[in-house]
Amino acid sequence: MIEVHLYGKLRRFTDNQDPTRDSIIYVPVKDGDTIEDIARRIGITFEELGSNIFLNGEYSALERKVKDKDRLGIFPDDMQLLYKWHFQKSKG
Repeated sequence: MIEVHLYGKLRRFTDNQDPTRDSIIYVPVKDGDTIEDIARRIGITFEELGSNIFLNGEYSALERKVKDKDRLGIFPDDMQLLYKWHFQKSKG
Protein backbone atom coordinates (compact mmCIF):
# COMPACT_ATOMS: atom_id res chain seq x y z
CA MET A 1 0.00 0.00 0.00
CA ILE A 2 1.04 3.55 -0.69
CA GLU A 3 -0.09 6.40 1.57
CA VAL A 4 -1.42 9.25 -0.58
CA HIS A 5 -2.00 12.72 0.89
CA LEU A 6 -4.39 14.79 -1.19
CA TYR A 7 -4.72 18.55 -1.04
CA GLY A 8 -7.18 21.21 -2.17
CA LYS A 9 -9.97 20.06 -4.44
CA LEU A 10 -8.42 16.56 -4.60
CA ARG A 11 -9.58 15.96 -1.02
CA ARG A 12 -12.90 14.83 -2.48
CA PHE A 13 -11.31 11.45 -3.26
CA THR A 14 -11.06 10.75 0.49
CA ASP A 15 -13.66 10.61 3.23
CA ASN A 16 -12.22 13.77 4.82
CA GLN A 17 -12.55 17.17 3.17
CA ASP A 18 -11.83 19.18 6.32
CA PRO A 19 -8.83 21.42 5.44
CA THR A 20 -7.66 21.37 9.06
CA ARG A 21 -7.11 17.59 8.94
CA ASP A 22 -5.09 15.29 6.70
CA SER A 23 -6.89 13.79 3.70
CA ILE A 24 -5.23 10.43 3.17
CA ILE A 25 -6.09 7.49 0.97
CA TYR A 26 -4.29 4.15 0.87
CA VAL A 27 -3.81 2.62 -2.56
CA PRO A 28 -2.49 -0.86 -3.43
CA VAL A 29 0.78 -0.83 -5.37
CA LYS A 30 1.49 -3.12 -8.30
CA ASP A 31 4.98 -3.95 -9.53
CA GLY A 32 6.20 -1.21 -11.88
CA ASP A 33 3.58 1.38 -10.86
CA THR A 34 4.38 5.04 -11.36
CA ILE A 35 2.94 8.11 -9.65
CA GLU A 36 0.72 8.58 -12.70
CA ASP A 37 -0.63 5.02 -12.31
CA ILE A 38 -1.55 5.71 -8.69
CA ALA A 39 -3.26 9.01 -9.58
CA ARG A 40 -5.31 7.28 -12.30
CA ARG A 41 -6.24 4.44 -9.93
CA ILE A 42 -7.59 7.03 -7.48
CA GLY A 43 -9.58 8.64 -10.31
CA ILE A 44 -7.64 11.91 -10.63
CA THR A 45 -7.65 13.19 -14.20
CA PHE A 46 -4.48 14.47 -15.83
CA GLU A 47 -6.06 17.93 -16.16
CA GLU A 48 -6.56 18.15 -12.38
CA LEU A 49 -2.99 17.21 -11.51
CA GLY A 50 -0.67 20.02 -10.66
CA SER A 51 3.07 19.85 -11.14
CA ASN A 52 3.49 19.74 -7.36
CA ILE A 53 3.88 16.09 -6.55
CA PHE A 54 6.09 14.81 -3.76
CA LEU A 55 7.20 11.21 -3.26
CA ASN A 56 8.76 10.63 0.16
CA GLY A 57 9.35 14.37 0.44
CA GLU A 58 11.05 14.76 -2.96
CA TYR A 59 9.57 16.89 -5.74
CA SER A 60 8.79 14.22 -8.34
CA ALA A 61 7.75 13.60 -11.93
CA LEU A 62 4.67 11.55 -12.85
CA GLU A 63 6.81 8.81 -14.41
CA ARG A 64 8.67 8.13 -11.15
CA LYS A 65 8.22 4.58 -9.87
CA VAL A 66 6.54 3.96 -6.52
CA LYS A 67 6.79 1.05 -4.12
CA ASP A 68 5.00 -0.37 -1.14
CA LYS A 69 5.07 1.89 1.96
CA ASP A 70 5.93 5.05 0.00
CA ARG A 71 4.30 8.36 0.94
CA LEU A 72 2.90 10.45 -1.90
CA GLY A 73 1.63 14.03 -1.73
CA ILE A 74 -0.46 15.29 -4.65
CA PHE A 75 -1.54 18.89 -5.14
CA PRO A 76 -4.14 19.96 -7.71
CA ASP A 77 -3.60 22.20 -10.72
CA ASP A 78 -4.83 25.26 -8.81
CA MET A 79 -2.21 24.91 -6.03
CA GLN A 80 1.22 25.45 -7.60
CA LEU A 81 4.61 26.11 -6.02
CA LEU A 82 5.64 29.71 -6.33
CA TYR A 83 9.34 28.84 -6.24
CA LYS A 84 9.46 25.46 -7.98
CA TRP A 85 12.78 26.32 -9.63
CA HIS A 86 14.36 25.80 -6.18
CA PHE A 87 13.48 22.09 -6.35
CA GLN A 88 15.06 19.51 -8.58
CA LYS A 89 12.39 17.18 -9.98
CA SER A 90 13.28 13.54 -9.34
CA LYS A 91 12.35 11.09 -12.09
CA GLY A 92 13.56 7.93 -10.47
